[in-house]
Amino acid sequence: MFAGYCHCADCQAWSAAPINAFSLWKSDAVRITKGEAELRTFNKTEHSYRKFCKRCGGHVMTEHPRMRLIDVYANLLKGYRHQPTLHANYVSKMVSVRDGLPKYADLPADLGGSGEILPD
Repeated sequence: MFAGYCHCADCQAWSAAPINAFSLWKSDAVRITKGEAELRTFNKTEHSYRKFCKRCGGHVMTEHPRMRLIDVYANLLKGYRHQPTLHANYVSKMVSVRDGLPKYADLPADLGGSGEILPD
């Protein structure tokens, strides 16, 4: 559905980085093929169910039930070429990125955000 970069404080804390690369997929398009018994969930809010590996602590994905989407961390998908199309939550950025992609203050309108675009 969407691929991009998130700059929100939650993603910064969860990924321990100023920017988090995301890939959003329809919930029914995501299937765990190995290691499902090793996954645990941290329910940050009713809108965010973070999945991590109980063995290594690695972050795997975040379910967003309100949007009916799952964010699978882009660098975990073998063979997936991350082609970002936007920056989300740019209002809380820690670093500026001048790459020509749209910089949404929060989220695009079709994801429930304001749709407001900030300058590069």
